[in-house]
Amino acid sequence: MVASWNFFLIGRKKLWDGSIDLDSDTLKIALTTSSYSPNKDTHDFFDDVTNEVTGTGYSAGGATLTTKTLTATAANSWGVVWAASTAYVVGDVVKPLVSNGHLYRCVVAGTSGGSAPSWTTVHGQVTVDNTATWVEIGTNIVTFDCDDPSWAASTITARYGVVYKSTGTASTSALIGYLDFGGDISSTAAAFTLTVSSSGLFYC
Repeated sequence: MVASWNFFLIGRKKLWDGSIDLDSDTLKIALTTSSYSPNKDTHDFFDDVTNEVTGTGYSAGGATLTTKTLTATAANSWGVVWAASTAYVVGDVVKPLVSNGHLYRCVVAGTSGGSAPSWTTVHGQVTVDNTATWVEIGTNIVTFDCDDPSWAASTITARYGVVYKSTGTASTSALIGYLDFGGDISSTAAAFTLTVSSSGLFYC
């Protein structure tokens, strides 16, 4: 399934001030229904998350993220190269076909042009590429990756996947971000698996 990543404001802050350690803290992902309305600016702890999924094969609080990896990469060494006439989704990160030392994140999903666009090298500026749009995100990147979370033999329906630092207490378990699946995704007596992008779950 294709999903877009969104940071909670509190998650960004706690990553910067060291309150969340992506390497050593217990991180979980919980599934919610479409009745939950994520507020990126005001939701800060897991007790703000409502309408968590219930159903066969799913346990309250979600699944623990395993095999966590942080990787720092310079733009010219980034493995995902822009390609012509290719469908991209929000969150995809590429370097130009002819590397220019910069990376670009897709901010408007679409199909790339038949030839390379004129890439901006100004930080935060956008490049329109046929029906896709890219924003320049810098000359290096740190990505967070993990195993694909999965719920075996489950019968559930979910719209969001909320990632948080689990302390065992909802009111102190800080939210990091969430995946928006773009619509309800269901499983019926089958594995419900979130496929983590080849670019990682998120970057900072």
